[in-house]
Amino acid sequence: MCSDRILLAAALSAAIMLSSCGSYRKLSGIRNGTVEVGLSIPSDHNFEKARQELMTDVTIEGRKDENTGEPLIMNAIKDEVTGEMVATDIISASTVVARFRNVAERFGKVVIEFDITVPGEMMESGWKLKFAPLMKMSGDSTWLDPVYITGRKYREEQMRGYRRYQAFLASIVTDSSDFVRMSQLELFIRRHFPKTYAMKRDSSFVPDPVAENVFGVSQREALEHYTRRMLQNRNERRKVNSGKMFRKYVKDPFADGSIRLDTVIMSDGGNLVYRYVQDVRSRPGLKKIEVSLYGTLYEDGVQLCSVDSPRNLDFYVSSLSSLADMTPRYITKIVERRVSDNTHAFIDFESGSSRIDTLLYGNAEELGRIRKCVNDIMRRDEFELDSLMVTASCSPEGNYGYNSSLAYSRAESVIGYLKDYIGDAYAGKLHSGAVGENWEQFARIASNDSVISDRCRKHIIEAAQMSFILSERLASGKRYSGKDVCGDDIDRMETGLSSFAEYRYLREKIYPKLRSVRFDFYLHRKGMLKDTVQTTELDSVYLAGVEAIREMDYRRAVELLRPYHDYNTALAYLSCGYDHSAFEDLCNIPVPSARTNYLLAVVLSRLGRKDEAVESYKRSVEADPSMAYRANLDPELSELIHLNY
Repeated sequence: MCSDRILLAAALSAAIMLSSCGSYRKLSGIRNGTVEVGLSIPSDHNFEKARQELMTDVTIEGRKDENTGEPLIMNAIKDEVTGEMVATDIISASTVVARFRNVAERFGKVVIEFDITVPGEMMESGWKLKFAPLMKMSGDSTWLDPVYITGRKYREEQMRGYRRYQAFLASIVTDSSDFVRMSQLELFIRRHFPKTYAMKRDSSFVPDPVAENVFGVSQREALEHYTRRMLQNRNERRKVNSGKMFRKYVKDPFADGSIRLDTVIMSDGGNLVYRYVQDVRSRPGLKKIEVSLYGTLYEDGVQLCSVDSPRNLDFYVSSLSSLADMTPRYITKIVERRVSDNTHAFIDFESGSSRIDTLLYGNAEELGRIRKCVNDIMRRDEFELDSLMVTASCSPEGNYGYNSSLAYSRAESVIGYLKDYIGDAYAGKLHSGAVGENWEQFARIASNDSVISDRCRKHIIEAAQMSFILSERLASGKRYSGKDVCGDDIDRMETGLSSFAEYRYLREKIYPKLRSVRFDFYLHRKGMLKDTVQTTELDSVYLAGVEAIREMDYRRAVELLRPYHDYNTALAYLSCGYDHSAFEDLCNIPVPSARTNYLLAVVLSRLGRKDEAVESYKRSVEADPSMAYRANLDPELSELIHLNY
């Protein structure tokens, strides 16, 4: 029996030593670089022939000569009879690993894919591996979600640590009464204070002062006497040290936040390959995305070594936006010699007065705004002021003839005010006008005012029509006739408004808006003799649309370029996924170019019309042979072209 135990112990010791030696050899291989994590492009993609011929960066993965470090394909010896070198063994297969790939930007996004290959020699049941890809583009670096590979024993140890911590938490007492020797306290009261003990069965409340008179001690003092103070203090220390105990028991907590993979390796020996797929939001000018892989090996929560991939991957980004036609577009514009501008001001006057009072509410601000407007127009280098018409208007209340005279006087007052400001040089260019009663503005306001009833609105519009007829007749110099509209008719229309329920609203809210002063500026372009000149200028809207394509703001590009229906419009549609609209615009281009046929091939491929896509691509290459290499950059055409050539 004793000998059996000795043999069993010896066997266990030998197994532990062999296991330790195996782990040591693995760790040694990882540290000296003979065992490496692989970072590679997936092999199930078509590569671009032209780029492979010019730029392929390949690595021979396999055994290496111990002396030279060169890739070793086979062992050989010299034949003593013939003197030739002959192969003696074939080593493990070598693989060609591409270090770059062309990826296409579509709809503002780029999808990159790469394989993380973890050799079996790097995996051990008691180890954990963490791999974190680092993506670099346009000078910025971004850590992608990590990948965890955990051995079975390592995960069991993690779970054991969590269980030990849960047991520790369960040992913390949450009920403070557990620390009181309740039976001894009750016995003390029953023996020495029987009357007080009787209160145990009495539901009435006994305040602390009353209990103190009965017991001779307070409830707090009795509780302190029978409390297990040492146990209570130990419990409090456990609460305080809970964080420290977590770190003691759980040496390597589970990962927080977003992770891409957390797999448990149940057995060692086989390689693990994880296909990493990442969506990347593209950005203007993005040409290249570089991916590096950084790894760490842990045992029992302690970092043993780094297991970074020695090689990086490069993804070259191609975008349809690079096919944008940057040729400037011009529009024809007719420039007139004479131009005009106008503005309104609400200058308040005392009732029946034409004197400008700057102290009335709002006048100072309005007059200041008018001075600035006049000053800005007069300072324009390309224009010269011909005349300024100042037209004042009154509200409808009162006599029509009196209101016309009052409006004219108010216009003259404003002109006098401006003359003092601009000087005598421009005094002759100022002219006055008057609108006795501003019924036209009154009708516009009434048409959009929900407070005014339909019947009242109809009355106001009818009065406005009569006012227009009268003003036209007075402007033409015609005299009154029996059928003509006169001021008295309009006065009666205004008086009739008083019968409507909203008359007070009209006087208080609408009438003040009709007492305004209009300023009409008439100017001409300096040095221009003809009345009109036809010029061409850069189409800024079109330019902004093309720039939006280059900036990959495809929705804005579609919005700006939609009216043009040309090549760039089709490109914007295509980049935004509006394939049918792109197809329609491309078909309507009168003389298709090589790029036009190329975009048409992309659209046809998306629409499932493969044969037509190939023919359109051929026409593109015939017009411009360089387009043959472009097809390898766009997934819509790369596979299609390889199948047909």
